[in-house]
Amino acid sequence: MSATQPSTRQILEQMRASMGEVPPAIEKAASADEPMVAEQARSSAFAMPTEGGALDPETRTLVYLAVALATSNHACTTAMVDRARKQGIASAKLLEAFHIARFALATLVVGNAEPVFDLVNEHAVSPMD
Repeated sequence: MSATQPSTRQILEQMRASMGEVPPAIEKAASADEPMVAEQARSSAFAMPTEGGALDPETRTLVYLAVALATSNHACTTAMVDRARKQGIASAKLLEAFHIARFALATLVVGNAEPVFDLVNEHAVSPMD
């Protein structure tokens, strides 16, 4: 590894420090696909910079948690809960992130139902026998 790129061991230690533990998939990838672990760390730094980002670390965790919930990503949900625990994020904020994720999914169903509403409205205009 170069001086600017951390080793896999260093990446795992940084994850432990940040979240309390390394997600099991990343732990397994460390021995199976080291370049992927480095890419994951690079992508994390791009999406959630430790310095210079517009959002504070707590808000980033809550956004990531809500997205993980909404996309049914159990591994990321668990990782963000671990990070939220380490950051001491209040229960009310965790629940608000959950409510936002739940609402986003409910809104998705409403948006996907547009053709159903069209048909129901057609029936209202010209009732079927």
